[in-house]
Amino acid sequence: MRVCVIGTGYVGLVTGACLAHIGHDVICVDNNEEKVKLMKSGQSPIFEPGLSEIMQSAIQAEKIHFTSDLAAGVAHGEILFIAVGTPPLPTGESDTRYVEAVARGIGENLNGGYKVIVNKSTVPIGSGDWVRMLILDGVAERQKTLVPAGGVPSDEKLLEFAAEFDVVSNPEFLREGSAVYDTFNPDRIVLGGNSQRAVALMQRLYAPIVERKYAEDQSLPPVPILATDLSSAEMIKYAANAFLATKISFINEVANICDRVGADVTQVAKGIGLDSRIGNKFLQAGIGWGGSCFPKDVSALIHTADDYGYEAQLLKSAVSVNERQRLIALEKLQQVLKILKGKTVGLLGLTFKPDTDDMRDAPALNLIEQLNRLGAKVKAYDPIVSQTGMRHGLSGVLVETDAERLADGCDALVLVTEWQQFSTLDYVKMAKLMAHPVLIDGRNFLDPEVMIRAGFQYVGVGR
Repeated sequence: MRVCVIGTGYVGLVTGACLAHIGHDVICVDNNEEKVKLMKSGQSPIFEPGLSEIMQSAIQAEKIHFTSDLAAGVAHGEILFIAVGTPPLPTGESDTRYVEAVARGIGENLNGGYKVIVNKSTVPIGSGDWVRMLILDGVAERQKTLVPAGGVPSDEKLLEFAAEFDVVSNPEFLREGSAVYDTFNPDRIVLGGNSQRAVALMQRLYAPIVERKYAEDQSLPPVPILATDLSSAEMIKYAANAFLATKISFINEVANICDRVGADVTQVAKGIGLDSRIGNKFLQAGIGWGGSCFPKDVSALIHTADDYGYEAQLLKSAVSVNERQRLIALEKLQQVLKILKGKTVGLLGLTFKPDTDDMRDAPALNLIEQLNRLGAKVKAYDPIVSQTGMRHGLSGVLVETDAERLADGCDALVLVTEWQQFSTLDYVKMAKLMAHPVLIDGRNFLDPEVMIRAGFQYVGVGR
């Protein structure tokens, strides 16, 4: 099938590359010329395991092309994905101006033939009808440019104006760091729309994935497809992320109680996670959630509830717990070191989670800000950030090139991101290089007994 993906962030680029990999003809559109040039060369502008390899094989097979020409993308695609960013505004609601610009642009370039317009961006509930309206506005603008004022369009012009399309909501459930894997091994595919024709085309598009042809375990039954209305599909995305964020805030609340009563939250999480009604995922206590999705989506859902006269108290509490949890590492540093002014603190990890280069709303940023405020010197080492130009955009922190340089002269280390590489560092050597061998494990990632034998004073979260 012919596919156009507009926007090449995490969602758009992974979606386009994976659809090309399974045999569709894909054009990815982005208005950033430098980014387009980079992608044409086979390089990914983001760090995502497996993505560069998928891109390069699709380019060699001539199944994927990159352009800044929206008109060319619209002309090519039977299915057009809108995958631009919807960053949060200060009010908590989503900034939808990029979606609006793309929807109008699609309308201005529609030129006959049936098309399915897919909302892949996380958009406010009710956006399906809004996007349809904007596309029709774009069609009307095009009419004005092609027909003189007061003129009557010819039959050929009327055919050119024909805009037969349907809007579908197809929310993504990709985890940064596992996005390629998640695309080929989804738990479910959600399709929201009012047109059976559009939903049928989407089912055809995803058929190889539904049939597990590219899955890690091809013996599994077909991927469930949930076909629903537009608003329900949009709500599913928000509800899923809000639930997971709340689950993390819950176990962090429990961890803080464990710290006070002498229980071990890792054992508590294991005990409740064995309950099939609860499950063991997203029960890892630590210094809170961040990134581009959870904070934005939870805030947007709270804002939507407010718009409709409902106070989402549970979601507001989940956000409040998370804001406090980000300072838990700071509290633990003060308990051990007392005064932080003049002390040197090293951060192991900067990104909001491992296997990504994403620093958006990362807990590390809060730590850096607060440690600077209290007069501490801050150093950091991150497997990705330390090796890219990203470190030059960070203020108030000295980014080191390896973990041993980080440890040298530090009064304490804080494990912020649970990179797998951090499980095999030479902690014995690192402890000897430090002024005070203190380790605050902000993710309960390391074995306390191993760290103590290495010479550290080990402090976990809820342990």
